[in-house]
Amino acid sequence: MLDWLVPLLRIMEKKTQFSLWYFVFALLAIFTLHDLWVQVRTVEPLPYSEFQRLLKAGEVTEISIADNTIQGSLKQPLQDGRQKFVTTRVDPSLAKDLAQYDVKFTGIVENTFFKDLLGWVLPAVIFVGIWIFAMKKFAGKQGLGGGFMNIGKSKAKVYVEANTGVSFEDVAGVDEAKDELKEVVGFLKDPKASGRLGGRVPKGVLLVGPPGTGKTLLAKAVAGEAGVPFFSISGSEFVEMFVGVGAARVRDLFEQARAKAPAIIFIDELDAMGRARGAFGGMGGGHDEKEQTLNQLLVELDGFDSSSGLVLLAATNRPEVLDPALLRAGRFDRQVLVDRPDKKGRIAILNVHMKKITLAANTDAEKVAALTPGFTGAELANLVNEAALVATRRNGESVTVEDFTVAVERIVAGLEKKNRVLNEHERTVVAYHEMGHALVAMGLPGTDPVHKISIIPRGVGALGYTIQRPTEDRFLMTRAELENKMAVLLGGRAAEQLVFGEVSTGAADDLQKVTSIARSIVMRFGMDAKLGNVAYESERSNFLGQTAPPQERSYSEETAREIDCAVRTIVARAFERSSTILTQRRDILEETARDLLVRETLDESDLKLIHERVTEA
Repeated sequence: MLDWLVPLLRIMEKKTQFSLWYFVFALLAIFTLHDLWVQVRTVEPLPYSEFQRLLKAGEVTEISIADNTIQGSLKQPLQDGRQKFVTTRVDPSLAKDLAQYDVKFTGIVENTFFKDLLGWVLPAVIFVGIWIFAMKKFAGKQGLGGGFMNIGKSKAKVYVEANTGVSFEDVAGVDEAKDELKEVVGFLKDPKASGRLGGRVPKGVLLVGPPGTGKTLLAKAVAGEAGVPFFSISGSEFVEMFVGVGAARVRDLFEQARAKAPAIIFIDELDAMGRARGAFGGMGGGHDEKEQTLNQLLVELDGFDSSSGLVLLAATNRPEVLDPALLRAGRFDRQVLVDRPDKKGRIAILNVHMKKITLAANTDAEKVAALTPGFTGAELANLVNEAALVATRRNGESVTVEDFTVAVERIVAGLEKKNRVLNEHERTVVAYHEMGHALVAMGLPGTDPVHKISIIPRGVGALGYTIQRPTEDRFLMTRAELENKMAVLLGGRAAEQLVFGEVSTGAADDLQKVTSIARSIVMRFGMDAKLGNVAYESERSNFLGQTAPPQERSYSEETAREIDCAVRTIVARAFERSSTILTQRRDILEETARDLLVRETLDESDLKLIHERVTEA
């Protein structure tokens, strides 16, 4: 009868169907209320005593008996015109006694519906409430997205142009990376003009570089410049304790992005979900949660069309651990290096952040940049903030270069520990040790100028420090320069040996650095004449500066012995050079060490005078 309604419902929108069901329920409610109203209007409730009187008078024609009620019809209508009645039954023995005394009585049936309902429903509601509360707590601890039912939903936050608030003007020091990403912005803004010669936007762009170089900031700048939705999520948020959850989240994320295309998907810390399958102790059977998540990501990268305007950006500082299938062309078509900025880049970054603070008139970003070789963008931002705090603590009106110098020392060497009291002998040893570093650096050609010397303890275990400031960024070093660097590092121990006739544990860190340089000269750089131009060590370093030890040795025991002998020879030669320089300038060493004990810190102007004396000697 209603077969015609089925196809009609199928072609209607979901919203229309939802409204139709509301209409059906409303009709049923109206019919139910109408029946109740008719029943109330036509049925007269009677006291049970009145029912007995009418029964004895022969006025009752028919009745229907229930457990507690009696319904029926009368021969003659009552005064209000109703002919149907209902009454509540009373215990027959009690009704007989009451009738003897002509008492009007009726029964009352206690309504226990709600009481019975609560008896059944309330325990169930309490149980369900406890279960929901426990699941929310569990979801919060496990990071399941706020609820057990949403376990497969993506946690990606959508940023539009107004929310990112970042453009390429806010990103400095990485000009090459910006130039690469401007092509992506062009494709997203005007795909026809950018692809007029048949080119297509890269499906995936991998931002590679050390932590703090601005990879996330660059991704936000791309979204801000293009004015498209920005889906941001961390790789660790895909991986949960339940197998399959990460794959479901990957599918959900790409579905959301397709619905809002053109859009950008940004996955930070890609290595958390994109590690090489079966390479890090896994079983390699495909049942691991991380592997399933990675497999789903690979499928999604193959499944979307770049012409739809969907671009995947990802960032990592460990590209060496990523799965090769993830890096192949067609998935991540382009890798953009976001490296530590050079001096020019550091100046640009400092100018961006210095706009937010009150600077002194003579504060120059170039001078500050010279103090910060190797600093990343995040470290430079922290430096500017730290300098502002230093100026605030001294009640200054503006931030000076001296404040930046103090901030660099706090970041590099740690906080000053003026409450750490050294005995007089230890202070003397530290003073000669630091002056040994400084005098050797001043006595060798091509070394970085000494910027500051202090014997005030800082950080963890640093009883004193000597800061050298490079005049320019260097990317290549000769063997002579490496040996000079080793000699400077051994200058502290050489001073102790020369003055006190014994050495202390204060050179532990210096010895580690010297040994590392010597081994690199022999094993990595092929700079030893006897061992030749052969690399005996194939270390794979990452952007953190950490190196993993080689898995196996590819040379003989005899070669290993020659390597050890060559390393010891290079270190001994560097120590001998340090000792020679300090012996020739013993009087300067004694005088400057005594001055350092009194003043505790020697700045650039003091060191300039010392350098002139060392050069003349």
